[in-house]
Amino acid sequence: MSALYGTYARSDLAFERGEGMRLYDQHGREYLDFHSGIAVNALGHGDAHIVSALKSAAEKVWHTSNVFTIPEQEKLGQRLVDATFADSVFFTNSGAEALECAIKTARHYFWAKGEVDRYEVIAFTGSFHGRTMGTIAAGGNPSYLEGFGPVMPGFKHTAPGDLDAVKALIGPQTCAILIETVQGEGGVTAMSNEFMQGLRALCDEHGLLLILDEVQCGYGRTGRFFAFEWSGIVPDIVAVAKAIGGGFPLGACLAKGDVAASMVPGTHGSTYGGNPLATAVGNAVLDRILAPGFIDQVNTMGQRLAWHLQQLAQKYPDYVLELRGKGLLAGIKIAPPVRDFVARLRDDHQLLAVGAGDNVLRLLPPLIVTEADIEEAVGKLAAAFEAIEAEAVTAPAVG
Repeated sequence: MSALYGTYARSDLAFERGEGMRLYDQHGREYLDFHSGIAVNALGHGDAHIVSALKSAAEKVWHTSNVFTIPEQEKLGQRLVDATFADSVFFTNSGAEALECAIKTARHYFWAKGEVDRYEVIAFTGSFHGRTMGTIAAGGNPSYLEGFGPVMPGFKHTAPGDLDAVKALIGPQTCAILIETVQGEGGVTAMSNEFMQGLRALCDEHGLLLILDEVQCGYGRTGRFFAFEWSGIVPDIVAVAKAIGGGFPLGACLAKGDVAASMVPGTHGSTYGGNPLATAVGNAVLDRILAPGFIDQVNTMGQRLAWHLQQLAQKYPDYVLELRGKGLLAGIKIAPPVRDFVARLRDDHQLLAVGAGDNVLRLLPPLIVTEADIEEAVGKLAAAFEAIEAEAVTAPAVG
């Protein structure tokens, strides 16, 4: 029996090494990775630049705490400010912590202005913002809330896509609207440009802050540095993680300067967040993400993935019910139970993918994916559907 908490339905599969788009298990078998550690391994496995940066940093100072200046953190923060809408950055270890910082920043912004009763956040069904008590309340998913006592107050929920429903929830206590630009865990739902623009307009009209969760969809995955850039809006706060460390635990809360101004010493903190080792890796990842042509190539591959999935849907209409997502965050609503299908892809076809809500299969390849990799993955999906069809034909009649 394992000594670990039983919180994961783990496969027995264990990986020993990785190279680029491939992972190799304890028996030497090769797998095509369209999982990326759930959108974390943005540059695949064993990227030479990241490995070199990690080795170099490991020979220096691993950790000092944030009571001292950390040059690599200062550098990464400034580079993110230079590349984005933000003026200020707070580094964390995870996406949930980045969201906690975002929510606290929004509430404290109004508190500092003397509007102490403005603390409510409007959020959306189908969202996933993390596993802390605050972020499960923000997500509002009953299955994640069950068994943990009273739900933290201060969040209202409605279905995404309906601006009138959002407007109806705005009241004197509302401080912010929080949304995933592209929902991941909840079913790979991409928000329309019009809806995102409408949320920005509502925030401007009512003096609210717009908080975006780009933990999964940000950092180049949709073919722009941030997914919200497709809609042409500017948020007030954005939470990022996953790809920012390329596999090393790292997250960040990015904010406009006036929004973050009240977050002074004592209001928030993190022991490990943005330590020398983490931010050395973060800078190496950003070197690659911001390299000329890199995100343009991601955008091209996102378009090619969408085209190949459309061909798959036309060939297997009984199994592919709907295509969702954006760029290299692709979702396929399928007819077979998604958990069983993920296992079939892994065990029979050596393709790693991820399940999501609403019986959606998520494809999250590293951003270094090529069209040959995409064709191989779609071929494996087709083979899995063919196998299901063959099994249905040969299954004995019932009754």
